[in-house]
Amino acid sequence: MQALGLIETVGYSTAVSAADAAVKAADVEIVGIEKVIGVDGYLGVTIHFNGDVAAVKSAVDAGVSSAERIGKVISAHVIPRAHSEVAGKLLPNFKLKDMHPEAGAEKEVKSVDKPHEKKQVKKQIEPEENDNDKPSV
Repeated sequence: MQALGLIETVGYSTAVSAADAAVKAADVEIVGIEKVIGVDGYLGVTIHFNGDVAAVKSAVDAGVSSAERIGKVISAHVIPRAHSEVAGKLLPNFKLKDMHPEAGAEKEVKSVDKPHEKKQVKKQIEPEENDNDKPSV
């Protein structure tokens, strides 16, 4: 049986604390995150967890307990066996992108030039031809 757990907090650090405690407390996976400006005039963050019913209940309880020590928890809820319409149509809007690139895939790194720093340009030095390297005729 799969369950969906939700913890809604005010502030990002409160949400991170809740998520950390939840995944440490039980075998659950963070499947989504929702950020909304407007909850009490602050950033509202809802963390979505997935796992079996008992694990999600335990994780949500641990997450709420930890988050309340840091900041404000707006709500928390566990939905055992979420309907396929909820899981299939609603949750993908908040699903996390794959954070682990495939093995062997190259990662693009962008560099930012800072105007106050001088650029260092490395020149590729090609070996010069030497008369000793040429075969004799």
